[in-house]
Amino acid sequence: MTLICVCFIGMLLRSSIYHPFLTLALSIILSPSNSVQNMVEGVESVIGRRGFSVIWNIPTSWCKHRYGVSLPLRQFNIIHNSKQRFQGQNMSIFYQRRLGLYPYINRQGSKVNGGLPQLGSLNAHLSLAEMQISDVLRKTFRGLAVLDWEAWQPVWMWNFGTGIVYRKFSKKLVRWKHPDMSEEEVKSEAKAEFELAARTFMEETLRLGVRLCPEGLWGFYGFPSCYNNHGQGQSGYTGQCHNGTEILNDNLAFLWQHTTALYPSIYLWRKLAGHTHAQLMVRHRVLEALRVASQHSPGTEALPVFPYTRVAFTHTLAFLNRTDLEHTLGESAALGATGVVLWGELSFAKSKRQCVLLRDYISSVLGEYVSSLQIGVRNCSKRMCSAQGRCARRDPHSGSHWRSEVVDGVAEHLTVRECVRCRSLIESTEWSSISVRSRSLTRTNAGGGEGVDFMITPTTDRQRIKT
Repeated sequence: MTLICVCFIGMLLRSSIYHPFLTLALSIILSPSNSVQNMVEGVESVIGRRGFSVIWNIPTSWCKHRYGVSLPLRQFNIIHNSKQRFQGQNMSIFYQRRLGLYPYINRQGSKVNGGLPQLGSLNAHLSLAEMQISDVLRKTFRGLAVLDWEAWQPVWMWNFGTGIVYRKFSKKLVRWKHPDMSEEEVKSEAKAEFELAARTFMEETLRLGVRLCPEGLWGFYGFPSCYNNHGQGQSGYTGQCHNGTEILNDNLAFLWQHTTALYPSIYLWRKLAGHTHAQLMVRHRVLEALRVASQHSPGTEALPVFPYTRVAFTHTLAFLNRTDLEHTLGESAALGATGVVLWGELSFAKSKRQCVLLRDYISSVLGEYVSSLQIGVRNCSKRMCSAQGRCARRDPHSGSHWRSEVVDGVAEHLTVRECVRCRSLIESTEWSSISVRSRSLTRTNAGGGEGVDFMITPTTDRQRIKT
């Protein structure tokens, strides 16, 4: 193992009839006099001094208040909102139907808020979104702020499957405006109009969020994308992102310039339970996010990366075991991510029995793994980076993980006798070498020999995130 230290008021309109100003007026009339802002106090950064943060984004308040089942999140250093809701003082997620006037086409084919980005009212959207964000978050908010818009993608070709309807209606709109255009001209114009409007909606919404809460970690769920699902579970799967993904993500530079954190998705399908393909899938998604974070940061420090994962397999309540956690949380930590977000729906708190199952899972498998993982990350940062950097693999494909059973920083199978090279993320400035005698990371070479070359990258993560 070779390592390197590195309130939208509900859904107001579902019909195809578009009334942005009526929607805005209704939101003002129906806004409660006692702002929800009172429940979200300004707090110190949710990252604090943890080397690897695990953030709870599951609405489990029913477990305690309805069923009397307390979840031991604090015991295992899992960051959570005080009321365990989607929105709170440490973590707030804004869904497409609960932030502004997001234009989309619903499952019934009806156009909501104009349906297409190019038919939406940006000004009305931003006016409503500003009120909703201000109702939920204080200006001093320093937690994670995630925008979850999944109906369409800002890149034309990424709208496939159910998303192809946006291509269809965009071309139909151009044909209506320009009946004399050829099919190629229609497609080109539709693509240009759609991507410009999509870009504007995303860019301006991010700018608004950052302006209202400048210390918040703002970003879109699922970005950057990788599109490496094809072939999972089949022979020859490498986990590499789809051809051309890097170029397309680079073309989203406008988005990264206004983003203050990245939230790629690393959810596991059940067919990947215990499978090494899960590790490959996660690895390449996180690596692409880290590449974007480094190359497209608007400042001198790389953007923090928080992969979104689940405590259960996608569309199930079947919990991940230790191997699956290693493939998701462990892989993310080993590559140098700032932390992970654990997401889940209300079904995790749908009954007392489910709450008890969740509590027992946290008390055993999840909690124990998170604790040992965080200890390993902190020890490596403290002992090898002078608490000024985050450890990560030099060779991202080595497959090695932190030895979770190592607590005191002494390797079980390996004593490192080499110097540690450190380089800064800031313009690749080299740090002085640090002598290392023994450390807490282990590996065995393919040939059975021992040898480790560490590189340590200081991770300021936009200054407010500390290792």
